[in-house]
Amino acid sequence: MAEAENSARYDAITVTLHWLTALLVLALFGSAMAWTYLPREMGLRWLSGVHVSFGVALAAVVGVRLIWRLTLGRRFQDSPGKPVARTAARLMHLALYGLLLAQIALGFGIEWFGGSSISFFGFLDIPSPFTASRELSGRLENAHGVIAWTMMTLVGGHAIAALWHHYAARDGVLTRMLPLPAGPATD
Repeated sequence: MAEAENSARYDAITVTLHWLTALLVLALFGSAMAWTYLPREMGLRWLSGVHVSFGVALAAVVGVRLIWRLTLGRRFQDSPGKPVARTAARLMHLALYGLLLAQIALGFGIEWFGGSSISFFGFLDIPSPFTASRELSGRLENAHGVIAWTMMTLVGGHAIAALWHHYAARDGVLTRMLPLPAGPATD
């Protein structure tokens, strides 16, 4: 019964932007981990350019996502669960948005204060508006790493909560954000 009450879905643009954000965040984290922790002989330093380009793509997707969410995107007035759970869900989403925005700003700052322009796959270069400061760039890079791990922890919690809603609570929260409509329920 709870499934039917909450089976309304987010609009296609909201769903697409959500999953694009998720894919980009995972690709960014994976590329950073690969070039940081795999042996240098593997020659994976080129991933840093891919990482920066994906960061530019993430900035664009998050910008569009925020504009969409604040204007035309579908929102649900009452999420299922107790008030404490609803508040926790809101705080989780605010934290994820805040960390995404911080990561994007830090990523741009690392490059710009490091004395580099930001390149989007070699097609677009965004020059630095700042004077280079390797010291500041290094500090921003440290913060970028801490926030990356914090964000991945919250992303894991977000995914676990979605799975809990789907398999334990059976309240339709996960199906709202799935790319394809759910098939008929089977028990």
